[in-house]
Amino acid sequence: MEAPSNGGMLYHEVQESKLCAVHCVNTVLQGPFFSEFDLAALASDLDLKERQMMLEGRGSAGGDFLPEESHNVSMDGDFSIQVLEKALEVWDLQVIPLNCPVAEPAQIDPELENAFICHLQDHWFCIRKVNGEWYNFDSLYAAPEHLSKFYLSAYLDTLKGFGWSIFLVRGNFPKECPVTSSEASNVYGQWLLPEDAERITKSCNSAQRQPHRTVQSQQPADPYGGQMLLDAEDEDLKAAIAASLMESPPAATAEVGPSENEKKSNSGEKA
Repeated sequence: MEAPSNGGMLYHEVQESKLCAVHCVNTVLQGPFFSEFDLAALASDLDLKERQMMLEGRGSAGGDFLPEESHNVSMDGDFSIQVLEKALEVWDLQVIPLNCPVAEPAQIDPELENAFICHLQDHWFCIRKVNGEWYNFDSLYAAPEHLSKFYLSAYLDTLKGFGWSIFLVRGNFPKECPVTSSEASNVYGQWLLPEDAERITKSCNSAQRQPHRTVQSQQPADPYGGQMLLDAEDEDLKAAIAASLMESPPAATAEVGPSENEKKSNSGEKA
């Protein structure tokens, strides 16, 4: 019998500023593999390639009309689906819209897959199978929330009904993350045993007097929780993202994974 990955522990990141895309990617990978600066470097590289393609298509006279703003990252740390795709490509993972024909088996039997990415407006989160069990790794939650195989299908259908875009993630997921390494944690990441995650979830539900979560609770008026956002933190994040976009070399992506396949996403959806 195959040993459980990461010693049977779950990796979860709690919402920091507007970095849900970072949290989403890392919980798909089950480890702190990417920072906001890594994703900003990927966004910068994508912007450069897009501008080059526009220049080639328009000729020398078209340069004056190229937009200066990024289409792949906003100044408050909101990333596009293309950035998430490029990050996961580094680990040989493919992101596929669930409504594509190739993903039809996942629509019928989602429990046979390993991960889904969910997006609405400016919020990202992942639903991931870890050691045979499904969990909702929404960074708005204090801990991963267990999902039964039966509930998984109904939950995905309900999300789609509320307008969420859902993406299937396929490929060879990392088996282990060096949890004992000093690099295996960050300020918003935590490793939890499944029983600890269940205890935290029950405690939060009891405190909030919400014995049964609904999909509506996934769509609060402020999807990042106003109490979690400090103006000073947002200003620091904007400055850091701007500095990373201006200073990060194109080769920065080589430091975050073993390989990267070049592909152009057919999805223009914004994070």
